[in-house]
Amino acid sequence: MLLSRDRILTTHVGSLPRNERLSDLLVRQEEGGGYDAKDLAAEMDNAVRHVVEKQVEAGIDIGNDGEQRRIGFQTYVPQRMSGFAGISKRRRGREFEEFPELLSYLMRRFPNPPKSQQGAPEAQAAIKYRDLAPITEETAGFNRIAGELHAFSERFMTAASPGIISTTMLNAYYPSHDDYLDAIAREMANEYQAIHQAGLVLQIDAPDLAMDRTMMYRDLSDADFVTRCERHIAAINKGIAGIPRDRVRLHVCYGNWEGPHIHDVALEKILPALYQAEVGALSIEFSNPRHAHEYAAFKRMPLPHDMILIPGVVETTSNFVEHPEVVARRIEEAVAAVGDRERVIASSDCGFGTFTRREWVIEPVVWLKLAAIRQGADIASARLWGRKAA
Repeated sequence: MLLSRDRILTTHVGSLPRNERLSDLLVRQEEGGGYDAKDLAAEMDNAVRHVVEKQVEAGIDIGNDGEQRRIGFQTYVPQRMSGFAGISKRRRGREFEEFPELLSYLMRRFPNPPKSQQGAPEAQAAIKYRDLAPITEETAGFNRIAGELHAFSERFMTAASPGIISTTMLNAYYPSHDDYLDAIAREMANEYQAIHQAGLVLQIDAPDLAMDRTMMYRDLSDADFVTRCERHIAAINKGIAGIPRDRVRLHVCYGNWEGPHIHDVALEKILPALYQAEVGALSIEFSNPRHAHEYAAFKRMPLPHDMILIPGVVETTSNFVEHPEVVARRIEEAVAAVGDRERVIASSDCGFGTFTRREWVIEPVVWLKLAAIRQGADIASARLWGRKAA
């Protein structure tokens, strides 16, 4: 995994907006409607090429395929695993129940969500990762296109954590939640290894480690939630076993939606658990207005020397474009908290296309926000390395 040796490097969390045609085809594929497989494959390639070009134009050092071949950051999993059927009765976030106006607003804003976003299937039989073809096509297609465009100093690809799979596609088969977690970790190891073997940095997307405090685990105490986090992290470690930790980064977030977030768990409470992950980097929201102050947690619990911090320095739920100076100051605050300029890589808070047809930020602004990360990183780099800004 690259370090910021002579300047602050830039990346983002993974998902990027999908065009309308691709979105329509992905929804048809998920719902079993009529579509032409060759047409879908061609549109996926076109979309990947587009988002790679846009990342390069914005100045992103460590980029990906924008999750263009997936309908959602975790709801793609049942397309690749057997054992899922029916509909999960997942609890809504606590604030959506306390503020029904927020739910109404969300439904007006995104009136036609994909089927799996409303009710993902549940595990009704033993799960099995049945086909490596989709992940192989994903990695090979991305590497081919990025290679043709001479894109990125380093490339990454995302995959859902065992924990977020378990709390989205609920267990209706295994004796216990922990048994289900272990089964998911065992099967998802196939995907994790495929990404690693393709030469890509693996990013594990694990909003369960923070967001699920207000959803699946809202009835627990903070201490008991941390215990569940530790169990979910143990499942991650099981799934990535054999992959060098410096080839894995872990993304943690509080839920990528515009809302109060008043019940979010404090970073300080979960940070010791996050340090148990056998990964080389932590990607954490810090531009979310409820969490922008939490760099202080690293002063009390220093980042381990073998970990990189990937702080969110632009947020992903509004069309405000952060001023590069604001981004630079956020980067400098992260460096001060870590105590090492080389172990900070600037990023976005979360993805910009977490689910198909649910983008909070319009596409042109996404590229402006990514460019602001680069511009802010250049300003911060000049100050941190004692040079004049370009």
